Amino acid sequence: MVVLNKMLFKLGRVVATPAALAALEAAGVGAMSLVCRHVAGDFGEVDAHDRRANEDAIRTGERILSSYTLTSGEKLWVITEADRSSTCVLCPDDY
Repeated sequence: MVVLNKMLFKLGRVVATPAALAALEAAGVGAMSLVCRHVAGDFGEVDAHDRRANEDAIRTGERILSSYTLTSGEKLWVITEADRSSTCVLCPDDY
């Protein structure tokens, strides 16, 4: 069970690509654990510029991007659209 202690923005509909779901399963990680980190402001392995852009995007309503590396070495992104209609967990190659 995943518990959200703070949500900095709305997620909209949460979806994941088939490749991301396969990577998560292989690593034994639940998609919602990454989504919870994302919505709480833990943007993972983004650089300082992208971190500031995300913080600004929370206030101004732009797209928010997080990047996480699984224990398997696979990188996944979590992207919330600017209109907050959806959040997608995906592999960079899915983009």
